[in-house]
Amino acid sequence: MSELRTQRDEIGEAVGAAEVALSHLYKAHDMLKSAGNWGVVDILGGGMLTTFVKHNKMDNARNELQMAKNALQDFSRELRDLDRVVDISCGDDFMDFADYFFDGAMADFLVQSRISDTRRRVEDAIVQVERVHNELLDLEERSGY
Repeated sequence: MSELRTQRDEIGEAVGAAEVALSHLYKAHDMLKSAGNWGVVDILGGGMLTTFVKHNKMDNARNELQMAKNALQDFSRELRDLDRVVDISCGDDFMDFADYFFDGAMADFLVQSRISDTRRRVEDAIVQVERVHNELLDLEERSGY
């Protein structure tokens, strides 16, 4: 009976870790979407204020991505406790320097491309974590938790 309780606890901890990771991934995704929208305005000639706002959004996204990475590491540890191995990453490479110091169409396009690439990686991570999260919820339900 104690082993079953331990298994249930481990599943619960993994579910909780998945939910924390998803929360940060969703926030990062929203911020990247906003940064991308501001990036379009920047490409169309938005000026320094637009560049500043875009970078503020990117900084917020970077912070959420760092928290998501930490949460994904916790999630991976919890999954290892259940003898499951999942490799999920989300990426966060932006081009701040180039965008500020070479403010022009080419730099804006490069930054926009990086925002889009990172957003796609975050979307992929969300799909993976949601899939495992749902599997854990099913397992939790079947174990009578």
